[in-house]
Amino acid sequence: MTIPESDSIRQRSSQDDTNKNRTESLSKDDHGHSSSTNSINDSSLTEAVSNIKDDLQMNRRVGLFSGVALVVGTMIGSGIFVSPGNLLGNAGSPGLCLVLWGVCGVYSLLGAISYCEIGTLIPKSGGEYIYFLEAFGHTHKFFGPILAFIFAWTVVFLLKPSSLAILSLSFAKYLTSPILTAVDFCTDDTYLYYVINRLVASLCIGLITFVNCYSVTAATRVQNIFTVAKLTAIAIVIGGGLYYLGLGYTENLEIGFEGSASSFGQIVTAFYGGLWAYDGWNNLNFITEELQNPYRNLPLAIIIALPLTTVCYVLINVSYLTVLTPQEIISSNAVAVDWGNAVLGPASFLIPLGVVMSVFGTANGSMFTAGRISHVAGREGHAPDFLSYIHIEKKTPVAPILLNSLLGILMIIPGDIGTLIDFFGFTASIFYCAAMVALIVMRFTKKNEHRPIKVPIIIPIIVMLVSAILVVVPIAAAPQVQYFYALCFIFAGLIFYVPFVYYKKTVPGMKSFTIFCQKALQIAPTTGH
Repeated sequence: MTIPESDSIRQRSSQDDTNKNRTESLSKDDHGHSSSTNSINDSSLTEAVSNIKDDLQMNRRVGLFSGVALVVGTMIGSGIFVSPGNLLGNAGSPGLCLVLWGVCGVYSLLGAISYCEIGTLIPKSGGEYIYFLEAFGHTHKFFGPILAFIFAWTVVFLLKPSSLAILSLSFAKYLTSPILTAVDFCTDDTYLYYVINRLVASLCIGLITFVNCYSVTAATRVQNIFTVAKLTAIAIVIGGGLYYLGLGYTENLEIGFEGSASSFGQIVTAFYGGLWAYDGWNNLNFITEELQNPYRNLPLAIIIALPLTTVCYVLINVSYLTVLTPQEIISSNAVAVDWGNAVLGPASFLIPLGVVMSVFGTANGSMFTAGRISHVAGREGHAPDFLSYIHIEKKTPVAPILLNSLLGILMIIPGDIGTLIDFFGFTASIFYCAAMVALIVMRFTKKNEHRPIKVPIIIPIIVMLVSAILVVVPIAAAPQVQYFYALCFIFAGLIFYVPFVYYKKTVPGMKSFTIFCQKALQIAPTTGH
């Protein structure tokens, strides 16, 4: 599959100009001297910069298996082990609960298939950011790139680091709680428990940061291992549930649809909760440039990962219902742990261990994709240049990864950020809706360009409409001031967009800071995208 010649020439010429300018900026110091060693006094960095036009780029190291592991691993976090009772409580009955888990999977699959069309039409990393830029960027000099910038602003400075913070805190909780309880240490000291949790969470972020900075191969191997581990934990729960089902433990399932939610608002709330468990199905689109044979592996990974995750979610809920009553599931703080205590006996420790490994794998996948968004934004001029640079030897986006980890560590300090972040959840639906609009727009603006995959137009329309409903209904059903705060944060990005992107102003000292980052982190501009 190839990109049309005219589009390829346009992309290459634009990127070559950018790379030429960046390479020239490396070859001059603050006084205009044409010697890279005057500005960067490191022999290895200077040697790499001298050969920058030949080989400094992020390579395609993510294969099909790693692609499936990334999607499955980032979708399946701690939620399905800890709090599936939220959806059951809103659904009102086991029957409707299982149906909604399946429907959420189908909706996510439709969205992912639509993303396959955009991802193969525009085979660049960056996900929605680059799609918004391609679809709307040329429409108006000022307003065209705004949506792409707002997406990058929201994801880089809020959604990704907050997700990393919540995952790392979950990791710390499920790792330290059993240990501290077993040794009877600080079980009554709330402050000491708080400090220990934050330290362990910070160590978790630090370890994941090191792995992702060190090597793309190492990061994907970690992702593969921990995805297999979490699927093993799920298989244990499903297998135990099927065993009990065979013994005739069906009374909870026989409740069926009795007591199902009847109001539209309740059903939408339940559906909304289910979608959070599937969040992450678009992560492969963030790393398209690093995916081997993306025209084949992008859609194939989606077709494998989404049905697999949906089947796991439905069957694990069936397993819970064979052993625990609906009320026990709804009131439980850790459903899988309660299930393990009831079924596995002495081997029940496997479930908390599975939760820890699941959360760590999800955090690793989140870190892996987060670094690519700010990397691409820097490359396109919507973020400082140094964020687009990569390590001269490891070929990893070190600066964006460090930025995400720093913000994540800062966000673990507050007592509870989960409640506030819930109010930003509707922003994901806003961007999904906008991505479907972008796909439909490009059906007309890029109608003559080659599409390796072309989905029926009704699919993106359905996803667009459902996403719009998911944006409006939660706000209309329960309007709260936190939604206003969330919108204020989103549009606060315009404060930076106007001077630094539209007018291309530069922060005083940014050039010196960029050179410092290049020296300290051993990074340089990429070429040959």
